[in-house]
Amino acid sequence: MSTPHNQAEKGEIAAKVLMPGDPLRAKFIAETFLEDAKLVNEVRNMYAYTGTYKGHPVTVMASGMGMPSMGIYSYELFTQYGVEQIIRIGSAGAYVDDLKLYDVVLADSAWSESSFAHTQNGYDKDIIYPSESLNRTIAETAGRLGIPLTLTRVHSSDVFYCEDNVDDFREINRKHQCTCVDMESFALFHNASVLGKQAACLLTISDSFTSNEKATAKERQNSFTNMMKIALEACI
Repeated sequence: MSTPHNQAEKGEIAAKVLMPGDPLRAKFIAETFLEDAKLVNEVRNMYAYTGTYKGHPVTVMASGMGMPSMGIYSYELFTQYGVEQIIRIGSAGAYVDDLKLYDVVLADSAWSESSFAHTQNGYDKDIIYPSESLNRTIAETAGRLGIPLTLTRVHSSDVFYCEDNVDDFREINRKHQCTCVDMESFALFHNASVLGKQAACLLTISDSFTSNEKATAKERQNSFTNMMKIALEACI
């Protein structure tokens, strides 16, 4: 039952999936937190591992960077592999001083100037929402673990490098109330909404537009453990 992008067979992917962008972060999570983790996909090095967390089956699969990549993998997981729930666990850039490096953010909505949703099925709005019940579970889990969590709107962008003639982070924050930016949540939320599935987005602040602080590539890969623990516990 493989696809052009996923070699996993039927039954090799769990109903609940965690999706970091980085394949090496998927590998780190599987090796650090899962029991009996098995590599079930390595097409394009987009690693997917299935194992158990406290006895519950969980798959960790990378999405790659950007909405087209997230759009492909999440759509196939939902439609071809029987996945019911995806929690994106990614990095984000802070637009406001209140968000510090390594703070954990839960998206209550995603605003985007992207044409992804309109192209996919004609959706004509620029805000998309996650699954309310899944967000509630994640927030309750963070509270139980004693990990601070900021609920906020995320700017989900198609573009990493922008020129000076377009709105910068200050204008996007002012106009659309976005306090941080990622590149995948809008597509994930859209696919889940279209297909009647559950999706949420947990982010760790990896850099700040206001202070210019940045986490290293290695830190992004291995140091976002609070976000990982929340997501894993929310799955059970």
